[in-house]
Amino acid sequence: MSFLRRAGRVAVASSIHGNVQRRQRTRWAAEDQARAAQAQPVPPIPDLPPLPPQAAPAASAAPAAPAASMDLKLEQLTKLGELKNAGVLTKAEFETQKARILA
Repeated sequence: MSFLRRAGRVAVASSIHGNVQRRQRTRWAAEDQARAAQAQPVPPIPDLPPLPPQAAPAASAAPAAPAASMDLKLEQLTKLGELKNAGVLTKAEFETQKARILA
């Protein structure tokens, strides 16, 4: 008889323990959601300045135009790389913006 009594107590204790754990997990999840809602929002991805339109260069300005355009592209790619390294951009967003700049 004492074996059955002990088994019954263990079953009840196990049930109570499971209920307590479930309540704690629910409360902790609600606290995590509340903290996430109060957290600072992620800043939007800044738009890069548009590339200048490429007009038909004059004969004397031909060497200067591609160099200026390339300098602008390099500057934009550098800023883009800094944003990716800072964690502001994901790898997919980085690749999308890089393709837009290089196109």
